[in-house]
Amino acid sequence: MRIGIGQLWQETNTFNPLPTTRADFEEFGVLRGAEIVAQLAHTNELGGFIQSLSAWPEQPEIVGLVRLPAWPSGPATADTFAWLRDELLAALARAGQLDAVLLALHGALVADEHPDVEGELLTAIRQSIGDQLPLVATLDLHAHVTPAMARAADALVLFHTAPHVDVFETGQRGAKLLRRMLVDGARPVTAFQHVPVVFPAERANTERGAGLSWELKQALIALEATPGVLSAGLATVQPWLDVPDLASTVLVTTDGDARLAAEHCARIAEVVWSRREEYLPTLVPYDQAVREAFEHGPGLVVLGDGCDATTSGAPGDATAIIAELLKYDWPRPALAALVSPEVVRQLEAAGFGATVDVQLGGVRDTRFSKPLALRGTVEKLFDARFVLSGHLARNLPIDMGRAAVLRSGAGRQVRVVITSRSGPHFAPELFRAAGLEPREAAVLVAKSPCGFRAVYEPIAARIIHTSAPGCAPSDFWRYPYERITRPLWPWDEIAAWQPAPQLFSRFPPHPA
Repeated sequence: MRIGIGQLWQETNTFNPLPTTRADFEEFGVLRGAEIVAQLAHTNELGGFIQSLSAWPEQPEIVGLVRLPAWPSGPATADTFAWLRDELLAALARAGQLDAVLLALHGALVADEHPDVEGELLTAIRQSIGDQLPLVATLDLHAHVTPAMARAADALVLFHTAPHVDVFETGQRGAKLLRRMLVDGARPVTAFQHVPVVFPAERANTERGAGLSWELKQALIALEATPGVLSAGLATVQPWLDVPDLASTVLVTTDGDARLAAEHCARIAEVVWSRREEYLPTLVPYDQAVREAFEHGPGLVVLGDGCDATTSGAPGDATAIIAELLKYDWPRPALAALVSPEVVRQLEAAGFGATVDVQLGGVRDTRFSKPLALRGTVEKLFDARFVLSGHLARNLPIDMGRAAVLRSGAGRQVRVVITSRSGPHFAPELFRAAGLEPREAAVLVAKSPCGFRAVYEPIAARIIHTSAPGCAPSDFWRYPYERITRPLWPWDEIAAWQPAPQLFSRFPPHPA
């Protein structure tokens, strides 16, 4: 038995003006063939695939296809789309005869002239491998799932958590479903339901006690334990996609039982629809949030900067919150991070200990961010390399290029970590690589709308979700979307809606 595994991972924000190119994928780390199995056996979905497949009694041969990852950013160019397609199809051709294909996808990749990249690529892969070969893919909870994706794949297995702390486990779930097809003879049938809602990421929080999202996660996990159910998922969608048919999606896949799949899918979709307003968050204006952090006293206050979240595909060089931090004489370090390769080069040229005048930010995103004139001291120069675990990752190597720490502010306690590349600008591993300990800070700005809670909830005295300028806002419906299909909540009030799931399967039903 030979099973091909591969990955395509990038989450697009169509309001980010920076295009995603082939260089962005290569910079993050393209792997081909046996390199995948050798280097990623304990990392994210691919690690979940490899560990699960290795434990099968049948001892299948794991055939590495290609790994194509890039950090969330703007739409991919048309040339990049063509390269991604060619890489995937060439990898399949090199692999030779396979018995199944298992892929780790994000599900929200957009390219110029290609609003549904994963749908197109899954269709091309299905055409390449034929109708008989099992094809299973995993997806992020914020995937924009389309009928083309559900039609091409036998099953789509979604993360259950936000923060995304079940990435590795989702890979295991995908491999388990594939085994039920290959060994047990399961015949997947998927009920697919778009729900005409798009939710802010802050309240798509599945942690215990977080409300509806936690309840839905528990319901989906329980459903997957139901006899006859192969997988169940809710994709609350990446909100900052200006593409046709944008919507949240419920997926339920059963073993040959279309009626069971449709019933469960419709029931979950109705809950999502009827309780949609529970997803609307309460945000604190950034200037008020910084003031409240200063007045808080002992303990770490974490400010969630969802609007410039690099995890949401924002450019990462917004300066509004940093400008507020500089107004206060903090008793302990005030930590923030920002992307600016130009400033990193300037600080490296100046050298450690130099006092430097810089124009910080407002370069990558000129619509929502303004350059901030800042005088500071070069406190550290370093390589921003570390291994990320927690939200988004298990044992994931990260390289954000050369980086620097600039120290400034009224009391010289503001430290801005400046990186050459985008990446997880919420991660405690980033600040620790810079020689800064989040636990010892008075305040830390995490460029993330929700996922940062996974690592800071245990150590923060208070967490504040802020509202600030940026291209990943919580009130996204106030922005100029031009391609979405209307009506769609919360852009529109919709008087009534009823689920009517579509069904997808390559198999006839099981005999009675």
